[in-house]
Amino acid sequence: MKDDILAVLGRNSAQGNPWVSSTELAGQLSASWSTVKRYLDPLVQGGEVLREGKARATRYRIAAATPVAPAVPISSMSGAGPVWSTESQKLRNGLSRPLAARDIVTYERGFVDDYVPNQSSLLPETLATTLAEEGRMKGQQPAATYARKVLEPLLLDLSWSSSRLEGNRYSLLATEELFKSGATGGDMDAVMLLNHKAAIEFLVDAVPEYGLITALIRNLHAVLMRDLLADASGLGSIRQKVVNISDTAYIPTQVPSLLEQMFEHIVAKARQIKNPVESAFFLWVNLAYLQPFEDGNKRTSRLSANIPLMLYNCAPLSFLDVNAEDYAFAMMGVYEHRDVALAVDLFEWSYRRSIRKYAVTLEAMGVPDPVRLQFREALNEAIGSIVRDRKTLDEAVAALFLPEDQVGAFQPLLDAELRTLGLHNCARYRLTLGQTRQWIEAGRPQ
Repeated sequence: MKDDILAVLGRNSAQGNPWVSSTELAGQLSASWSTVKRYLDPLVQGGEVLREGKARATRYRIAAATPVAPAVPISSMSGAGPVWSTESQKLRNGLSRPLAARDIVTYERGFVDDYVPNQSSLLPETLATTLAEEGRMKGQQPAATYARKVLEPLLLDLSWSSSRLEGNRYSLLATEELFKSGATGGDMDAVMLLNHKAAIEFLVDAVPEYGLITALIRNLHAVLMRDLLADASGLGSIRQKVVNISDTAYIPTQVPSLLEQMFEHIVAKARQIKNPVESAFFLWVNLAYLQPFEDGNKRTSRLSANIPLMLYNCAPLSFLDVNAEDYAFAMMGVYEHRDVALAVDLFEWSYRRSIRKYAVTLEAMGVPDPVRLQFREALNEAIGSIVRDRKTLDEAVAALFLPEDQVGAFQPLLDAELRTLGLHNCARYRLTLGQTRQWIEAGRPQ
């Protein structure tokens, strides 16, 4: 574990994110927070790791003098990547042949048509059941409660991980700074990241209200690809143009009517699947395989996979530390052979990491304040009206029509939340960076 901690800290430093919390380390190592902390303290005492801050603000980085193992793809690190099955290795060997030696193929609708929800299964049934049990939040909670509780780390994790798989050059630290400033400076990589952030916020708000429907996924695509398509009419629209995918022998169907029909078919079948993890996997591979949009299909499929998970309050899937080459081979296995072996191994490893990461995040938050939980929606409404509509605190509270015995408990809580509200935490109240910045610049009027 000691060497693993040093390797992860070294990799974070090389990626421009030298200071990390023990919770982040635990997530990246797929280990418990207590285990990581037990090994961290001796490393700090020995001078191999540096520590700064106190309590929840404590961060760690590798000491400059500590030798760091050379950077290697995470999938090739012993014990740190997916465990590839014999079927996956055989499939990958076949996909590694020169492109000219592989058969050219196109879309086969039977991959969806032959799938019978709750009878067929792309994931091994035992695995899908186990992952759903491990990932589900305990107790009866409204849809997307899990995602809301871990929203701030989820925004960063999923935005950065998904964008990195698209070749985005931003480091994790630079992404965090971008989210604080909200300024793109005309940089398309910055636009991609901010679009991801907006798309995740959209999902958290829209999924509980609308569920899994085609209109939601089309709007998700529109948010993800805003200002990234040459023709804005392509945002959320089933494509009318020919698309080709590089480095694969797969040619997607170019028939708009078939694209529309199969898109509806995929979403309808995913909606019928009772196991949210199987539904997430089904959406992920089938939306990428169909390529229904002009561009941005893979990133749309990654975020869409979170819709069933949000509906059933399962841990979100953020594709943490997925190696781009592994991801490409997983997609090619589906594209060229309709074989999900590589995708299953990658999905299992990635989702287990997400489950552990967000379980640790929830644990670090401690026991929820019952008063805060009682007034959760009232806080959202009051803070929104104060920041967006510039109502006074008294006006916002009066508009809630709370019983008199609750006003005395609610007002101090609202006042405390407003004092700590900033650009770094405004998403939890469904506020944009611009709205929050204007309110702060106006002197935080209350």
